[in-house]
Amino acid sequence: MVRRLLLIVAAALAAPAAAQPAPKPAPEPATGDMLIIAHRGASGERPEHTLAAYERAIDQGADYIEPDLVVTKDLVLVARHETELSDTTDVAAREEFAERKRTKDIEGRMVSGWFAEDFTLAELRTLRVTERMPELRPQNVRFDGLYQVPTFDEIVALVEAKEAETGRTIGLYPELKHPTLLLQQAGIDTVDLLVTALRKHDLDDADDPVFVQIFEVGPLQRLDRMVDVPLVLLISSEGGPFDEPAMRWAQMMTPSGLAEIADYADGIGPYMGHVLAPDGTPSALVADAHAAGLTVHPWTVRKENGFLPPALRRGSDPAARGDAEALIGLLVAAGVDGYFTDDPALAVAVRNAGR
Repeated sequence: MVRRLLLIVAAALAAPAAAQPAPKPAPEPATGDMLIIAHRGASGERPEHTLAAYERAIDQGADYIEPDLVVTKDLVLVARHETELSDTTDVAAREEFAERKRTKDIEGRMVSGWFAEDFTLAELRTLRVTERMPELRPQNVRFDGLYQVPTFDEIVALVEAKEAETGRTIGLYPELKHPTLLLQQAGIDTVDLLVTALRKHDLDDADDPVFVQIFEVGPLQRLDRMVDVPLVLLISSEGGPFDEPAMRWAQMMTPSGLAEIADYADGIGPYMGHVLAPDGTPSALVADAHAAGLTVHPWTVRKENGFLPPALRRGSDPAARGDAEALIGLLVAAGVDGYFTDDPALAVAVRNAGR
């Protein structure tokens, strides 16, 4: 497979409708600039995966927004970090859904709770979103109860509205959550649902500002045959892809393993620890991936001490602000092509200061 990788924010959009002004592309990044991918929106400032979090990230200058996609019982793609809902909504307090609680095997972990695929969209709409990490982000708790779970269609509509407002291109970076498991357990093909949605919105071409990411091999290989947008294999901290139990991430990150990934993907999204050693020195992964023709977008830059290496923490409070700017500097030195962040305003400030 030969693709042109989407390395800059000013990716071309489809021709606008008659009598509508064409959005102006974002300024071409300066040399050394990296894509800023708003991880679940501006989730350091608003409850994640809400239209408010995505809009705030866009207003702060993020190049891409990242919705994690799960699915409802009536086959609607919606944005949640996981299929289980109690960490990010008020479902556990809703008596009318008490009987929906159950325990499921989620890729080898037994998880008890309420799952999106057991709810219709209309039922899901009665829930309200809550902050997933209230201990680390107490300032976000004041927004609990204000927002609904958004659909993928609504997220696309928001992006289109903000492009019209700002005159710049805004990218989408959806992740399909547990596609193999949902197919096995619920008979729901989220790969096909996503392809249908991308085609519906004319976002399935190589020059559209879209990346699709998954922690699995087979679904990416299917997508490679169905759409032309860049595809990214996510790489976790340990283990291997759920749909290929014989594969290990460690082997897949060798030069030969990366060459095999390049047969069906355009980039990798590795755990930060695969890119940077604890002392901040870069591993060989970025250079090896680039040699295979793959972009590298590691996850996740967050400002709180609890997410930073010990040397970049400021004080002992895990919720206090550490030196995330220094972490970004280490990623620049490592040569990555972009990174996921919960704090796009901070990332944009660092990028602007470097110009």
